[in-house]
Amino acid sequence: MRLVATLVAATAALAALALPAHAEGGPLGEPGGTLALPLKEALKVLPAADETRAGYMRTSFKHWTDADRDGCNTRKEVLLAEAFIAPEQGERCALSGGEWYSPYDDVYVDAVGGLDVDHMVPLAEAWDSGAGT
Repeated sequence: MRLVATLVAATAALAALALPAHAEGGPLGEPGGTLALPLKEALKVLPAADETRAGYMRTSFKHWTDADRDGCNTRKEVLLAEAFIAPEQGERCALSGGEWYSPYDDVYVDAVGGLDVDHMVPLAEAWDSGAGT
């Protein structure tokens, strides 16, 4: 959960960097307060700290669970939701066929095994950057 919170916070911070300067609701840090700045100004106010790998264990990050118990683990749920052309769903959520679009490299992928859906940031890097705190 900490990794998700860290990624959500980082995404929100990056989205705010693209917006014109404005403030709503109250000073940054107060509930409901937002602040958007030009990129150079925003970089000056981002908190910085030394990274550390202390305590990192890959097993701290659980994944591929079947949260809704429908037979499809998280990876397969993402593949089903993000398909450009839906794959066939077989017994025990075996997926075949289908097509996905990768906006990162502007290609279409038609092999389920050719896709990574779990890490936009490698787990060890996320840990180094604060996911473990």
